[in-house]
Amino acid sequence: MKLICAIYDEEASAEPSTSDHFLVFKQTCKSLTHSGPIYAEKQRRVVIYTGEQYSSRRTLKQITMSKLKTAVTLSNKEHPICSLVVLKTFENRIAASVKWDKVTKIENDGFCIVGDIAVARYLFETFDHQLKTLSFFLNDCEIDSWVEYALKLGEVQPNEQNALLLFLEKYLLERKSANNLLTLVGESKTFADYAVWSSLNSTEIKGKLQNFPTVLQYSGNIVSSNVADAVWQLVEKNCKTTENIGYSKASKYVELPGAKQNEVVVRFPPEASGYLHIGHAKAAMLNQYYRDVFNGKLIMRFDDTNPAKETEEFEEVILDDLKLLQITPDHWSRTSDHFEQILKYCEQLLEESKAYVDDTEPDLMKQEREQRKESRCRNNSVKRNMELWEEMKNGTTVGQRCCVRLKIDMNSDNGCMRDPTIYRCKTEEHIQTKGKYKVYPTYDFACPIVDSIENVTHALRTTEYHDRDEQYFFILDALKLRKPHIYEYSRLNLMNTVMSKRKLTWLVNEGIVEGWDDPRLPTVRGVLRRGMTVEGLKQFIVAQGSSRSVVMMDWNKLWAFNRKVIDPIAPRYTALLKQSLVAVRIDEMHPHEKSVPKHPKNSNIAGEKIVYYGNEIFIEQEDANLLKENDMITLINWGNAIVKKVVKTSGKVTSAALQLCLENTNFKNTLKLTWLCEEDKREKQLIPIIASHFDSVISKAILGKDEDFKKFICRDSRHDFEMVGEWAMCQINKGDIVQLQRKGFYICDQPYNASSPYTGLPSPLILFNIPDGHVKDLPTGVMATKPASKKVESLQVQI
Repeated sequence: MKLICAIYDEEASAEPSTSDHFLVFKQTCKSLTHSGPIYAEKQRRVVIYTGEQYSSRRTLKQITMSKLKTAVTLSNKEHPICSLVVLKTFENRIAASVKWDKVTKIENDGFCIVGDIAVARYLFETFDHQLKTLSFFLNDCEIDSWVEYALKLGEVQPNEQNALLLFLEKYLLERKSANNLLTLVGESKTFADYAVWSSLNSTEIKGKLQNFPTVLQYSGNIVSSNVADAVWQLVEKNCKTTENIGYSKASKYVELPGAKQNEVVVRFPPEASGYLHIGHAKAAMLNQYYRDVFNGKLIMRFDDTNPAKETEEFEEVILDDLKLLQITPDHWSRTSDHFEQILKYCEQLLEESKAYVDDTEPDLMKQEREQRKESRCRNNSVKRNMELWEEMKNGTTVGQRCCVRLKIDMNSDNGCMRDPTIYRCKTEEHIQTKGKYKVYPTYDFACPIVDSIENVTHALRTTEYHDRDEQYFFILDALKLRKPHIYEYSRLNLMNTVMSKRKLTWLVNEGIVEGWDDPRLPTVRGVLRRGMTVEGLKQFIVAQGSSRSVVMMDWNKLWAFNRKVIDPIAPRYTALLKQSLVAVRIDEMHPHEKSVPKHPKNSNIAGEKIVYYGNEIFIEQEDANLLKENDMITLINWGNAIVKKVVKTSGKVTSAALQLCLENTNFKNTLKLTWLCEEDKREKQLIPIIASHFDSVISKAILGKDEDFKKFICRDSRHDFEMVGEWAMCQINKGDIVQLQRKGFYICDQPYNASSPYTGLPSPLILFNIPDGHVKDLPTGVMATKPASKKVESLQVQI
């Protein structure tokens, strides 16, 4: 990465000019390339970054020593985040009058400083007494380089931001490892930190920080959450638009109550009874987010309190799913690690008459709880309770009819407080403790105890647990245990989707879908197999934040975030529907091949491919029917051509002839056609493709609470289309995401094999369509085409 530090000779007479919001001096100007911050040997004059224009030739030191009139104008259009952060951070020392107008600026004694970062730096270095005594040029030079970095980060294309963030990640990691410092310049915060922080907290950048843990930690350290909250509130109040605010209401993680740097401990406690779905992904990512922001600790805890459901297979599945989601816990545990302690706590409650053993029939117990009627066992003596408890621990016939209930309040309006069950007898063998125990705690009893034992500071739970929060704290109070903070967030609800394990299991067992990784399922494996990226999912969850609002989300919103991630990097290819190919002759041209970028705007990442140009090409029937003789058309990635001849049979175009007109570069108002070239003499022929498109398995958008989901099953939700693609597509590997021009984004589920090991015939490239967030019909040419056989695995396509 190249950072420029401009140094102005005091004796030079040349006037400065502006370029890309940075001042560049025509006289003494050094352009330095360095793997880290920039250093210079001699001091002449440090550039004053104004953001938009330079209005004074005095040095920044001279300006700060002049008599100051602190009238600050903040832009109500461009979100002056950096200036606001400085004003709020040093509000006890800055007596500035602030007004809102079109441009962020300070005008004083004949000079004018314009631009958010320039104004923020002026305020920072004027009022921070530590900076007044700091005159080392090397630090000034480094600060200048990081200011330029901050501006650059806010201006580059999304695909270039990752490289800049990686640079910052490595730099911060090196400083942290060597000196335990998380500042950019020196040992304390400088303006460089505030400038870079403001860029890191833009909407486009903030969603990417999950992939750069040191940068994320750094961002959380520079500005306190109170200052950040105040800044976003001021921007939302005074700016006319909040579309680009990093911490807007729609994309803000709410501050954790009582959270302190380096002390936050959160946990993700899945039950090993099924595959993780996208709702679990939100929980895991939310917990990891807070771990990273507060430089804390994330515990991955298996909730193995029900031996009848948990299996080792599902434990392995969950571990693999977490790897797919790039979740990196700091500590692994199981609830069963604490079974002995939990059992002792239960006995303590029994001995203190705070709990009792109940042998009431389950149906009658449920009825009594609904009627707020006390159980006949509620007033058992301690001796009787302990006798029945021993029966439970031994797994006897009598014990299996019993459960332990916490004695709270049967008249409570909160049903969770009407003497909830905390222990039950189960004879199934546990995957870890085997046959050691015959009694197991309920999740609601074990969770608060283990949270306290494992020093969890913040228990993040969905709002559906709200009524149980009172029970959570009651248990901790009864046992005199430390109480973590509970923070609620909304459950992820998606239209046309069922999330319960029971319903998903039914879909798999009934053959409605092909397995737990079927791209129509909301499982982590399913959505990733369909083309969702971890980065896209993270950005979607960041936008959701820790909001408590319970809403039904449209899948298109999720896929729209994903498109922003894949569009800048997905290689472009051409494929046509096989059964609608129309041959077109190109007159007076010499066949040749050419290397072209796979992505028109990002050749460095996507690379290049070979495109073949010949006398005969293919286009799709739908496009061919639009050809008119003497019209000028555009062959995408080739150039313009004139339609010389169109041959029709029964109203359909069966062939056509074109004459290239490459010197004509007027592409406005021309018919744009995708095309493929194949020559019989060339070994590299078009390859067979199966493109699969999916509908929702559940046909109704929002199911009622008591509605039977089985009545709304779509049994014809997969549609496969035979295509042919350019030879370069044989290089596509499993998991690669590509864009087929005029058809959409696809992910490779099975790569092309020129000779199948089973048949010796070509095995097609299998692509799954990736939704892009738009409600639209099927891609060009697909609607009018009958789907191919659904048994893709046995389909052999010969071209």
